Amino acid sequence: MKITFIGAGSLGFSRRLMIDILGFPEFQDATFALMDINPKRLDYTRRIAEKIIKQGNFSAKLQVTTNRREALQDADYVIIMILVGDIEVIRPDIEIPLKYGVDQCIGDTLGPGGVFRALRTIPVLIDICKDMEEVCPNAWLLNYTNPMAMLCWAMNDYTKIKNVGLCHSVQGTAWQLSNYLGVPTNEIDYWVAGINHQAWFLEFKWKGKDAYPLLREKINDPNIYNIETTRFEMFKHLGYFVTESSGHNSEYNAWFRKRPDLKEKYTPGGGWNGGTGFILQLYGTDRENYEVELEKIASSNDPVDLTQSHEYGAYIIHSLHTGVVRRINGNVKNTGLITNLPEGCCVEVPCYVDKQGIHPCYVGALPPQLAALNRSNIAVQEMAVKAAMTGDKDMAFWAVAYDPLTAAVCSLEEIRKMVDELFEAEKKWLPQFT
Repeated sequence: MKITFIGAGSLGFSRRLMIDILGFPEFQDATFALMDINPKRLDYTRRIAEKIIKQGNFSAKLQVTTNRREALQDADYVIIMILVGDIEVIRPDIEIPLKYGVDQCIGDTLGPGGVFRALRTIPVLIDICKDMEEVCPNAWLLNYTNPMAMLCWAMNDYTKIKNVGLCHSVQGTAWQLSNYLGVPTNEIDYWVAGINHQAWFLEFKWKGKDAYPLLREKINDPNIYNIETTRFEMFKHLGYFVTESSGHNSEYNAWFRKRPDLKEKYTPGGGWNGGTGFILQLYGTDRENYEVELEKIASSNDPVDLTQSHEYGAYIIHSLHTGVVRRINGNVKNTGLITNLPEGCCVEVPCYVDKQGIHPCYVGALPPQLAALNRSNIAVQEMAVKAAMTGDKDMAFWAVAYDPLTAAVCSLEEIRKMVDELFEAEKKWLPQFT
């Protein structure tokens, strides 16, 4: 079996996924094709991969290349973890909107940052899929790259490649909620659906009983409430708990970041709870020392922890390969799965995985207050996908103009200026708009 990592220079992700996959006896002789356009980062991953194989005494093989088609040739599974433009282009995503009062924490899913990340990334992802159609047309593509919903929407509409979008926010939130209640995660049951980073725990049970009353009590505990302020506020007023961190969710609506007093009230402590431009800290503003740290990791003689994680990727590959049935939450095309969200958009729903493929579950209608917020985000996603594929600058402007946070802060004239400034700053990465 051949598993290809595109964007393998993402050392944390590629290392984690490789360990998870090799944790299954069936895959210990697999071929891993590691591909990245950055030779230096790719070499860090190569050295770590060699260490993992040697330490685990695996018979796996490595193919390391900067040539994408070579890496994709005859692949069975392709895992995407790319960042088009790297940290160089994330800074204007955050800093230019901030000049206009649009205060983003992460800016990789919605808002000006999310839209422009989609404009940069969708053409590259479609090119990868076109290569796959020629050299590995039957492979499954597992996407870990953001903005998840926009990228999967584009792949579903413009390529023939089988794909699923994967995010750790559902299982991560389930783990958080069980910790808040002080109960083992394996005693929690849940049914979650919506869109990526804004899916809803429609059912949340402990030992088969509704656990929402217990969770509502935690709103009154400042030690818990202040960790996830935005999400607990949404839970208090909308009635359901949402996936992904408060830092992310504070950006996807008009309620929390449009005035300094609200920002101070609803993002205490900053960081993952909503700190301004927190993504720049996550990616590391000190790149020189970051490279030094990568070198230390790659050259260290310390043993690698080979414990499997709970990321979906390896388990999906195992189920597709062996037929062992598992349930995940995946990002897939809405084919009547959520009836009050637009047909054809990208939804995040429960899916069963077996040897025949990935089978999304019917959910029906979301509660109207939840569907309304999802639809406000989907409207932005739809226009961003069209803009990325057509090179239509007006469509890109409209996508940003209808973003809930941007619209709460800026006039149309201000948004037009901001978008023009973003296009100028990022033109190197947006060739379809020339």
